[in-house]
Amino acid sequence: MPSMRLTEITIRNLAAPAAGQATYWDASLPGFGLRLSQGGARSFVVVHSETRTRQTIGRYPIISLADARSEARRLMAEITLGLNKPPTVTFETALDEFLLSSEKRNRPRTARDYRRLLTRHFLAPLGTKQLGDITALSIRRIIDNLLSTPSECSHAFAAIKIFFRWAARGGLVQANPCERLSSPTKPLPRERVLTDDELCRVYLAARSGGYQFGTALQLLILTGQRRTEIGSLRWDWIDTEKRTITLPSAATKNKRTHTFPYGQMTADILAAVPRLGPHVFPGNRGPDVAITGWSNFKAKFDKTCRIAPWTLHDLRRTFATGLAALGVRLEVTEKLLNHVSGSLGGIVGVYQRHSFQDEMRAANVLWESHIASLLKSATLDPAGVSR
Repeated sequence: MPSMRLTEITIRNLAAPAAGQATYWDASLPGFGLRLSQGGARSFVVVHSETRTRQTIGRYPIISLADARSEARRLMAEITLGLNKPPTVTFETALDEFLLSSEKRNRPRTARDYRRLLTRHFLAPLGTKQLGDITALSIRRIIDNLLSTPSECSHAFAAIKIFFRWAARGGLVQANPCERLSSPTKPLPRERVLTDDELCRVYLAARSGGYQFGTALQLLILTGQRRTEIGSLRWDWIDTEKRTITLPSAATKNKRTHTFPYGQMTADILAAVPRLGPHVFPGNRGPDVAITGWSNFKAKFDKTCRIAPWTLHDLRRTFATGLAALGVRLEVTEKLLNHVSGSLGGIVGVYQRHSFQDEMRAANVLWESHIASLLKSATLDPAGVSR
Protein backbone atom coordinates (compact mmCIF):
# COMPACT_ATOMS: atom_id res chain seq x y z
CA MET A 1 0.00 0.00 0.00
CA PRO A 2 1.25 3.57 -0.67
CA SER A 3 2.01 5.72 2.34
CA MET A 4 -0.46 8.27 3.61
CA ARG A 5 -0.78 10.73 6.45
CA LEU A 6 -2.52 8.75 9.18
CA THR A 7 -5.01 10.72 11.25
CA GLU A 8 -7.83 9.73 13.56
CA ILE A 9 -10.32 10.63 10.81
CA THR A 10 -8.59 8.64 8.05
CA ILE A 11 -8.22 5.61 10.33
CA ARG A 12 -11.93 5.59 11.17
CA ASN A 13 -12.94 6.01 7.51
CA LEU A 14 -10.69 3.35 5.96
CA ALA A 15 -12.75 0.64 4.24
CA ALA A 16 -11.96 -2.97 5.14
CA PRO A 17 -10.40 -5.04 2.30
CA ALA A 18 -12.56 -7.62 0.54
CA ALA A 19 -10.16 -10.37 1.63
CA GLY A 20 -7.08 -10.77 3.83
CA GLN A 21 -5.41 -7.69 5.28
CA ALA A 22 -4.16 -4.32 4.09
CA THR A 23 -1.42 -2.18 5.65
CA TYR A 24 -1.45 1.62 5.40
CA TRP A 25 1.97 3.17 6.07
CA ASP A 26 2.30 6.52 7.78
CA ALA A 27 3.96 9.13 5.56
CA SER A 28 5.18 11.08 8.60
CA LEU A 29 6.97 8.11 10.24
CA PRO A 30 8.50 5.51 7.89
CA GLY A 31 8.09 1.99 9.20
CA PHE A 32 4.96 2.82 11.19
CA GLY A 33 1.53 1.88 9.89
CA LEU A 34 -1.97 0.59 10.45
CA ARG A 35 -3.02 -2.96 9.54
CA LEU A 36 -6.68 -3.34 8.60
CA SER A 37 -8.22 -6.81 8.42
CA GLN A 38 -11.14 -8.06 6.36
CA GLY A 39 -13.29 -8.10 9.50
CA GLY A 40 -12.55 -4.43 10.24
CA ALA A 41 -10.00 -4.87 13.06
CA ARG A 42 -7.40 -2.06 13.14
CA SER A 43 -3.93 -2.62 14.64
CA PHE A 44 -0.84 -0.41 14.73
CA VAL A 45 2.39 -2.03 13.51
CA VAL A 46 6.02 -1.05 13.19
CA VAL A 47 8.69 -2.55 10.92
CA HIS A 48 12.26 -2.24 12.11
CA SER A 49 15.83 -3.60 11.94
CA GLU A 50 17.68 -5.12 8.98
CA THR A 51 15.46 -8.21 9.02
CA ARG A 52 12.38 -6.02 8.47
CA THR A 53 10.74 -7.49 11.56
CA ARG A 54 7.11 -6.47 11.91
CA GLN A 55 5.88 -5.88 15.46
CA THR A 56 2.30 -5.22 16.53
CA ILE A 57 1.99 -2.28 18.92
CA GLY A 58 -1.69 -2.61 19.78
CA ARG A 59 -5.22 -2.37 18.54
CA TYR A 60 -7.05 0.83 17.69
CA PRO A 61 -8.93 2.53 19.40
CA ILE A 62 -7.68 0.87 22.62
CA ILE A 63 -4.38 2.55 21.78
CA SER A 64 -4.65 6.00 20.26
CA LEU A 65 -2.81 7.07 17.15
CA ALA A 66 -0.62 9.49 19.11
CA ASP A 67 0.39 6.82 21.67
CA ALA A 68 1.06 4.24 18.95
CA ARG A 69 3.23 6.67 16.95
CA SER A 70 5.17 7.56 20.11
CA GLU A 71 5.73 3.88 20.94
CA ALA A 72 6.92 3.22 17.38
CA ARG A 73 9.48 6.04 17.65
CA ARG A 74 10.71 4.64 20.98
CA LEU A 75 11.14 1.13 19.62
CA MET A 76 12.97 2.29 16.51
CA ALA A 77 15.23 4.60 18.56
CA GLU A 78 16.19 1.84 21.00
CA ILE A 79 17.01 -0.56 18.18
CA THR A 80 19.06 2.08 16.36
CA LEU A 81 21.03 2.78 19.56
CA GLY A 82 21.46 -0.94 20.26
CA LEU A 83 19.49 -0.75 23.48
CA ASN A 84 16.83 -3.21 22.37
CA LYS A 85 17.29 -6.34 20.28
CA PRO A 86 14.56 -7.04 17.76
CA PRO A 87 11.94 -9.18 19.47
CA THR A 88 11.39 -12.70 18.25
CA VAL A 89 8.22 -13.22 16.32
CA THR A 90 5.36 -15.52 17.29
CA PHE A 91 3.95 -18.14 14.96
CA GLU A 92 0.65 -16.21 14.75
CA THR A 93 2.35 -12.96 13.73
CA ALA A 94 4.54 -14.72 11.18
CA LEU A 95 1.52 -16.60 9.84
CA ASP A 96 -0.30 -13.31 9.23
CA GLU A 97 2.67 -12.09 7.20
CA PHE A 98 2.95 -15.35 5.27
CA LEU A 99 -0.74 -15.40 4.33
CA LEU A 100 -0.63 -11.78 3.22
CA SER A 101 2.40 -12.55 1.07
CA SER A 102 0.73 -15.70 -0.26
CA GLU A 103 -2.32 -13.75 -1.43
CA LYS A 104 -0.02 -11.53 -3.50
CA ARG A 105 2.19 -14.29 -4.93
CA ASN A 106 -0.11 -17.27 -5.45
CA ARG A 107 -3.33 -18.11 -7.22
CA PRO A 108 -6.45 -17.41 -5.10
CA ARG A 109 -7.22 -21.09 -4.57
CA THR A 110 -3.64 -21.83 -3.43
CA ALA A 111 -3.72 -18.92 -0.98
CA ARG A 112 -7.08 -20.13 0.38
CA ASP A 113 -5.70 -23.65 0.85
CA TYR A 114 -2.68 -22.35 2.79
CA ARG A 115 -4.94 -20.25 5.02
CA ARG A 116 -7.29 -23.16 5.73
CA LEU A 117 -4.59 -25.74 6.42
CA LEU A 118 -2.31 -23.58 8.54
CA THR A 119 -5.01 -21.92 10.62
CA ARG A 120 -7.03 -25.11 11.14
CA HIS A 121 -4.19 -27.41 12.16
CA PHE A 122 -1.31 -25.25 13.44
CA LEU A 123 -2.59 -21.94 14.77
CA ALA A 124 -4.11 -23.22 18.02
CA PRO A 125 -1.14 -25.34 19.21
CA LEU A 126 1.62 -23.01 17.93
CA GLY A 127 0.07 -19.53 17.79
CA THR A 128 1.68 -17.99 20.88
CA LYS A 129 5.03 -19.80 20.57
CA GLN A 130 8.09 -17.92 19.40
CA LEU A 131 8.93 -19.09 15.90
CA GLY A 132 12.47 -20.06 16.90
CA ASP A 133 11.18 -22.25 19.75
CA ILE A 134 9.07 -24.52 17.51
CA THR A 135 10.78 -27.89 17.14
CA ALA A 136 10.52 -30.74 14.67
CA LEU A 137 8.86 -32.78 17.43
CA SER A 138 6.11 -30.13 17.78
CA ILE A 139 5.39 -30.35 14.07
CA ARG A 140 5.53 -34.15 14.05
CA ARG A 141 2.96 -34.43 16.86
CA ILE A 142 0.49 -32.24 14.97
CA ILE A 143 1.00 -34.18 11.74
CA ASP A 144 0.66 -37.55 13.49
CA ASN A 145 -2.79 -36.51 14.75
CA LEU A 146 -3.90 -36.23 11.11
CA LEU A 147 -2.78 -39.69 9.99
CA SER A 148 -6.38 -40.96 9.99
CA THR A 149 -7.06 -38.60 7.05
CA PRO A 150 -4.08 -39.28 4.73
CA SER A 151 -4.88 -36.65 2.11
CA GLU A 152 -5.44 -33.85 4.64
CA CYS A 153 -2.32 -34.98 6.51
CA SER A 154 -0.20 -34.79 3.37
CA HIS A 155 -1.52 -31.35 2.39
CA ALA A 156 -1.05 -29.96 5.92
CA PHE A 157 2.54 -31.21 6.01
CA ALA A 158 3.29 -29.63 2.64
CA ALA A 159 1.81 -26.30 3.80
CA ILE A 160 3.83 -26.12 7.04
CA LYS A 161 7.02 -26.98 5.13
CA ILE A 162 6.38 -24.13 2.70
CA PHE A 163 5.64 -21.77 5.60
CA PHE A 164 8.93 -22.51 7.39
CA ARG A 165 10.92 -22.27 4.15
CA TRP A 166 9.45 -18.81 3.73
CA ALA A 167 10.30 -17.95 7.36
CA ALA A 168 13.88 -19.15 6.95
CA ARG A 169 14.39 -17.16 3.74
CA GLY A 170 13.10 -14.06 5.51
CA GLY A 171 15.47 -14.46 8.46
CA LEU A 172 12.65 -15.12 10.94
CA VAL A 173 14.20 -18.44 11.99
CA GLN A 174 17.77 -19.70 11.81
CA ALA A 175 16.82 -23.37 11.50
CA ASN A 176 13.87 -24.88 9.66
CA PRO A 177 12.23 -27.49 11.96
CA CYS A 178 10.66 -29.24 8.96
CA GLU A 179 13.92 -29.63 7.06
CA ARG A 180 14.65 -33.20 8.22
CA LEU A 181 11.08 -34.40 8.56
CA SER A 182 9.98 -36.95 6.00
CA SER A 183 6.49 -37.05 4.54
CA PRO A 184 4.26 -38.93 7.01
CA THR A 185 2.09 -40.58 4.39
CA LYS A 186 2.15 -41.55 0.77
CA PRO A 187 -0.82 -40.02 -1.05
CA LEU A 188 -3.36 -42.71 -1.80
CA PRO A 189 -4.38 -43.19 -5.44
CA ARG A 190 -7.70 -41.57 -6.25
CA GLU A 191 -9.95 -44.46 -7.17
CA ARG A 192 -13.22 -43.97 -5.29
CA VAL A 193 -16.30 -44.39 -7.48
CA LEU A 194 -19.72 -44.06 -5.90
CA THR A 195 -22.15 -46.94 -6.41
CA ASP A 196 -25.55 -46.24 -7.97
CA ASP A 197 -27.14 -46.42 -4.53
CA GLU A 198 -24.59 -44.00 -3.04
CA LEU A 199 -24.96 -41.62 -5.97
CA CYS A 200 -28.73 -41.67 -5.53
CA ARG A 201 -28.39 -40.94 -1.80
CA VAL A 202 -26.08 -38.02 -2.46
CA TYR A 203 -28.32 -36.56 -5.15
CA LEU A 204 -31.47 -36.79 -3.03
CA ALA A 205 -29.71 -35.27 -0.01
CA ALA A 206 -28.36 -32.48 -2.22
CA ARG A 207 -31.83 -31.82 -3.61
CA SER A 208 -33.17 -31.57 -0.07
CA GLY A 209 -30.27 -29.29 0.87
CA GLY A 210 -31.56 -26.55 -1.42
CA TYR A 211 -29.77 -23.50 -2.79
CA GLN A 212 -26.77 -22.86 -2.91
CA PHE A 213 -24.47 -25.77 -2.15
CA GLY A 214 -27.19 -28.40 -2.54
CA THR A 215 -28.00 -27.05 -5.99
CA ALA A 216 -24.32 -26.84 -6.94
CA LEU A 217 -23.81 -30.44 -5.81
CA GLN A 218 -26.59 -31.61 -8.12
CA LEU A 219 -24.87 -29.87 -11.02
CA LEU A 220 -21.57 -31.55 -10.15
CA ILE A 221 -23.29 -34.92 -10.44
CA LEU A 222 -25.08 -34.10 -13.69
CA THR A 223 -22.22 -32.38 -15.55
CA GLY A 224 -19.04 -34.01 -14.20
CA GLN A 225 -17.30 -30.63 -13.96
CA ARG A 226 -14.93 -29.55 -11.19
CA ARG A 227 -16.30 -27.91 -8.06
CA THR A 228 -14.39 -24.66 -8.72
CA GLU A 229 -15.88 -24.49 -12.22
CA ILE A 230 -19.45 -24.99 -11.03
CA GLY A 231 -18.90 -22.80 -7.97
CA SER A 232 -17.68 -19.89 -10.12
CA LEU A 233 -20.39 -20.34 -12.76
CA ARG A 234 -21.75 -17.08 -14.20
CA TRP A 235 -25.05 -16.49 -15.95
CA ASP A 236 -23.39 -15.06 -19.04
CA TRP A 237 -21.55 -18.37 -19.53
CA ILE A 238 -24.87 -20.17 -19.99
CA ASP A 239 -26.67 -20.28 -23.34
CA THR A 240 -30.22 -21.35 -22.45
CA GLU A 241 -31.31 -21.57 -26.09
CA LYS A 242 -28.52 -23.91 -27.18
CA ARG A 243 -28.36 -25.44 -23.70
CA THR A 244 -24.60 -25.12 -23.46
CA ILE A 245 -22.23 -23.81 -20.82
CA THR A 246 -18.93 -22.19 -21.85
CA LEU A 247 -16.24 -22.02 -19.20
CA PRO A 248 -13.61 -19.40 -20.15
CA SER A 249 -9.94 -20.34 -20.00
CA ALA A 250 -9.48 -18.36 -16.77
CA ALA A 251 -12.00 -20.62 -15.01
CA THR A 252 -10.63 -24.02 -16.08
CA LYS A 253 -7.77 -26.02 -14.60
CA ASN A 254 -6.00 -26.54 -17.92
CA LYS A 255 -6.58 -22.92 -19.03
CA ARG A 256 -8.59 -24.01 -22.09
CA THR A 257 -12.04 -22.72 -22.93
CA HIS A 258 -14.57 -25.50 -22.45
CA THR A 259 -18.05 -25.61 -24.03
CA PHE A 260 -20.29 -28.52 -23.12
CA PRO A 261 -24.03 -29.23 -23.49
CA TYR A 262 -26.47 -29.85 -20.67
CA GLY A 263 -29.79 -31.69 -20.50
CA GLN A 264 -33.32 -31.21 -19.20
CA MET A 265 -32.56 -31.99 -15.55
CA THR A 266 -29.81 -29.38 -15.50
CA ALA A 267 -32.05 -26.91 -17.34
CA ASP A 268 -34.79 -27.35 -14.72
CA ILE A 269 -32.32 -26.79 -11.90
CA LEU A 270 -30.91 -23.61 -13.47
CA ALA A 271 -34.40 -22.28 -14.19
CA ALA A 272 -35.24 -22.49 -10.47
CA VAL A 273 -32.11 -20.61 -9.33
CA PRO A 274 -32.73 -16.96 -8.36
CA ARG A 275 -30.70 -14.40 -10.31
CA LEU A 276 -29.01 -12.40 -7.56
CA GLY A 277 -26.09 -11.10 -9.59
CA PRO A 278 -23.58 -12.20 -12.23
CA HIS A 279 -22.77 -15.44 -10.39
CA VAL A 280 -25.13 -18.40 -10.32
CA PHE A 281 -23.88 -19.09 -6.79
CA PRO A 282 -22.88 -15.75 -5.20
CA GLY A 283 -20.78 -15.80 -2.03
CA ASN A 284 -21.41 -14.30 1.37
CA ARG A 285 -19.34 -11.22 0.52
CA GLY A 286 -21.79 -10.08 -2.15
CA PRO A 287 -23.31 -10.99 -5.52
CA ASP A 288 -20.09 -10.18 -7.39
CA VAL A 289 -18.11 -12.90 -5.58
CA ALA A 290 -18.55 -16.66 -6.07
CA ILE A 291 -19.25 -19.03 -3.18
CA THR A 292 -16.46 -20.46 -1.05
CA GLY A 293 -16.53 -22.82 1.92
CA TRP A 294 -16.88 -26.16 0.16
CA SER A 295 -15.01 -27.95 2.95
CA ASN A 296 -17.41 -26.70 5.63
CA PHE A 297 -20.39 -27.59 3.48
CA LYS A 298 -19.04 -31.09 2.82
CA ALA A 299 -18.46 -31.72 6.54
CA LYS A 300 -22.08 -30.75 7.34
CA PHE A 301 -23.43 -32.67 4.34
CA ASP A 302 -21.71 -35.88 5.48
CA LYS A 303 -23.70 -35.75 8.72
CA THR A 304 -26.98 -35.88 6.82
CA CYS A 305 -25.90 -38.23 4.02
CA ARG A 306 -23.97 -41.05 5.63
CA ILE A 307 -22.14 -43.21 3.12
CA ALA A 308 -18.54 -44.46 2.95
CA PRO A 309 -16.03 -41.56 2.93
CA TRP A 310 -15.93 -39.75 -0.38
CA THR A 311 -14.77 -36.46 -1.87
CA LEU A 312 -16.41 -34.02 -4.23
CA HIS A 313 -13.86 -34.94 -6.87
CA ASP A 314 -15.07 -38.55 -6.65
CA LEU A 315 -18.26 -37.38 -8.38
CA ARG A 316 -16.21 -36.51 -11.45
CA ARG A 317 -14.66 -39.99 -11.49
CA THR A 318 -18.09 -41.52 -10.95
CA PHE A 319 -19.40 -39.50 -13.91
CA ALA A 320 -16.63 -40.82 -16.18
CA THR A 321 -17.04 -44.41 -14.99
CA GLY A 322 -20.81 -44.23 -15.38
CA LEU A 323 -20.54 -43.00 -18.96
CA ALA A 324 -18.20 -45.87 -19.78
CA ALA A 325 -20.74 -48.33 -18.36
CA LEU A 326 -23.39 -46.74 -20.59
CA GLY A 327 -21.24 -47.35 -23.68
CA VAL A 328 -20.00 -43.78 -24.27
CA ARG A 329 -16.71 -43.61 -26.17
CA LEU A 330 -13.66 -42.55 -24.17
CA GLU A 331 -12.87 -39.52 -26.33
CA VAL A 332 -16.42 -38.19 -25.83
CA THR A 333 -16.10 -38.55 -22.06
CA GLU A 334 -12.76 -36.78 -22.14
CA LYS A 335 -14.30 -33.94 -24.13
CA LEU A 336 -17.05 -33.60 -21.52
CA LEU A 337 -14.43 -33.55 -18.75
CA ASN A 338 -12.20 -31.11 -20.68
CA HIS A 339 -9.24 -33.49 -20.48
CA VAL A 340 -6.30 -32.71 -22.77
CA SER A 341 -4.38 -35.92 -22.13
CA GLY A 342 -5.40 -39.52 -22.74
CA SER A 343 -7.01 -40.25 -26.10
CA LEU A 344 -6.99 -36.54 -27.05
CA GLY A 345 -3.43 -35.82 -25.97
CA GLY A 346 -0.19 -35.47 -27.91
CA ILE A 347 -0.31 -35.40 -31.71
CA VAL A 348 -4.00 -36.31 -31.68
CA GLY A 349 -4.80 -33.20 -29.66
CA VAL A 350 -2.96 -31.03 -32.17
CA TYR A 351 -4.88 -32.23 -35.22
CA GLN A 352 -8.20 -33.41 -33.74
CA ARG A 353 -10.45 -30.34 -33.89
CA HIS A 354 -13.85 -32.01 -33.98
CA SER A 355 -16.04 -30.39 -31.31
CA PHE A 356 -17.94 -33.59 -30.40
CA GLN A 357 -20.93 -31.41 -29.44
CA ASP A 358 -23.51 -33.88 -30.83
CA GLU A 359 -21.77 -36.85 -29.22
CA MET A 360 -21.47 -35.02 -25.90
CA ARG A 361 -25.15 -34.10 -25.97
CA ALA A 362 -26.12 -37.73 -26.62
CA ALA A 363 -23.89 -38.83 -23.74
CA ASN A 364 -25.46 -36.22 -21.50
CA VAL A 365 -28.95 -37.50 -22.32
CA LEU A 366 -27.84 -41.03 -21.41
CA TRP A 367 -26.36 -39.88 -18.11
CA GLU A 368 -29.36 -37.79 -17.05
CA SER A 369 -31.67 -40.68 -17.99
CA HIS A 370 -29.55 -42.95 -15.80
CA ILE A 371 -29.75 -40.53 -12.86
CA ALA A 372 -33.51 -40.12 -13.35
CA SER A 373 -34.02 -43.89 -13.32
CA LEU A 374 -32.03 -44.17 -10.08
CA LEU A 375 -34.18 -41.50 -8.45
CA LYS A 376 -37.40 -43.06 -9.72
CA SER A 377 -36.59 -46.49 -8.33
CA ALA A 378 -35.18 -45.22 -5.01
CA THR A 379 -36.84 -46.40 -1.81
CA LEU A 380 -37.12 -43.46 0.54
CA ASP A 381 -36.92 -43.44 4.30
CA PRO A 382 -39.05 -40.99 6.37
CA ALA A 383 -36.37 -38.31 5.97
CA GLY A 384 -36.53 -38.56 2.19
CA VAL A 385 -33.16 -40.26 1.77
CA SER A 386 -32.78 -43.47 -0.26
CA ARG A 387 -32.08 -46.68 1.54
